[in-house]
Amino acid sequence: MLKKERHEFIMRQIHLHNRVLSADLVQLLSVSEDTIRRDLQELFESNQLHKVHGGALSKSYQTSYDDTDVYAREAKRMIAKKTIPLIREGMVILTGGGTTIIELMKQLPENLHATFFTISPFVAIELAKYVNVEVILIGGLFSQNSQVTYGSNAINQISEIKADLCLMGTNAIHPEDGLTDVDWEINHLKKTMLKSSSKSAVLCISEKMDISSRLKVASLENIDYLVTELASTDEKLEKYRVKNLQIL
Repeated sequence: MLKKERHEFIMRQIHLHNRVLSADLVQLLSVSEDTIRRDLQELFESNQLHKVHGGALSKSYQTSYDDTDVYAREAKRMIAKKTIPLIREGMVILTGGGTTIIELMKQLPENLHATFFTISPFVAIELAKYVNVEVILIGGLFSQNSQVTYGSNAINQISEIKADLCLMGTNAIHPEDGLTDVDWEINHLKKTMLKSSSKSAVLCISEKMDISSRLKVASLENIDYLVTELASTDEKLEKYRVKNLQIL
C-alpha cells in the first residue's frame, strides 16, 4: 500500500472512531511500527491529527471549545434532533462523551429541568449553560484518548445511580456483535452505565455501522434505542431490527 493510501486509511479510522492505536494500525495495514510512527508524525505535522502516547486523536475530539473540525457534523446534528424527544422533564440522565453527545447537549430545550450525570468534562461544560439542569461530573482517572473519566472510582459511582436514560456514543456497532470497543477500561465503564439505566440510547453515525471491535460492550437486544442520521426505513438498518430495539 502506498503512503498516500495509508494516510487516507488512518484518517478514515480517526474520523470514524475519534482515536486510533498504533498497535491496531500495524495489524490492519500489515506494516512495521516504525512505518506507522512516521505516518502519524507526518499527519501530525500537516495538522490533521493530535499525537498521543500509543496512537492519535481526532482534532475535533480534543476539545468542545473549538468544534470547527467536527467530523460529519451535519449527521451528528440530525442525530441530536432525533434524540431530543427521548429527554423529558425531571429525568435523571447518564451520558458518555464524544462529539455526538456534545452536539446533543447544545440542542437541549432551553428551559429543561433534569439531572445529568456524565463522565465527560466537556459534556458537563455544555450542560452548565442550562439554568435548570443539575450537572454531576463523575470523578476518576481521566483518559487522554477517550476524554472521559474512568477506573474503579468512576465505576463505583455509576453503579450507585438509578438513571432513567443512558445516552451513549459508540466506536462500532454490528448486527451480530452488537456494541464493541477497543479499550478495556472504557468497555467496563460502558457496561456499568447500561446496567445503571432503565433505558439506553446509542447515538451513532451510519459510517460506524457494520463495524466490530475486539471487546464486546452489549448485544443489540440490551439497547432500547438506536439513533442514526438515516431515515428509520433505510435498508441499511433492516438487519438491526431486533426485539426491544427501537430505531429512530
